[in-house]
Amino acid sequence: MAGHLPADTVEVFTADQKRMVDDGVPPGAAQPGIPLPDPELIDAQGNPTSIGILRANRPAVVVFYRGAWCPYCNLALKAYQDQLVPTLAARGIPLIAISPQKPDGSLSTAETNALTFDVVSDPGNQIASALGIVVTPSEASRAVTQKLGIDLAEANADGGYALPMPTVLVLDSRGVIAWSDVHPDYTTRTEVADIVDAVTRLG
Repeated sequence: MAGHLPADTVEVFTADQKRMVDDGVPPGAAQPGIPLPDPELIDAQGNPTSIGILRANRPAVVVFYRGAWCPYCNLALKAYQDQLVPTLAARGIPLIAISPQKPDGSLSTAETNALTFDVVSDPGNQIASALGIVVTPSEASRAVTQKLGIDLAEANADGGYALPMPTVLVLDSRGVIAWSDVHPDYTTRTEVADIVDAVTRLG
């Protein structure tokens, strides 16, 4: 991305990225053994749903991403579609992607990346907040993002700026976190092989 953005814009994003990395993952965030909160979510068509409904007493892989506007997220979700979904489908395990964006953003994400798995909205980051994996971009970063034509407050369902750290959870059949991988650096993502290994260990 750096080659396509002005140097001062890159500096702002880099500084905010460094801040998030330096802050790291909060102690106790998204720990295995914790039941995943199961509030009402909104599917890509605007209908109410929940993780419990979507996984239907099955193990599941849950991916938290920032939004349709995030190029790193789109690359990751497309990779999971191509490289992870077939393996999970063979085991009867659903993949569910969650962001705080409005349902039309979820629909855009699904359509743009030709995703076959559920893409849902969690207004106000209810689940991510409960897990301790929420961050807020700096004011400077928000201003630069706005100049690039991306209004985070408009994109997010609650009109706020908070975003989840890119995170992957593997849930057991009870909805309890069996494995988690949280990335304070939003330019990195969980590797497919690591997710498959965690799913395999479920038995």
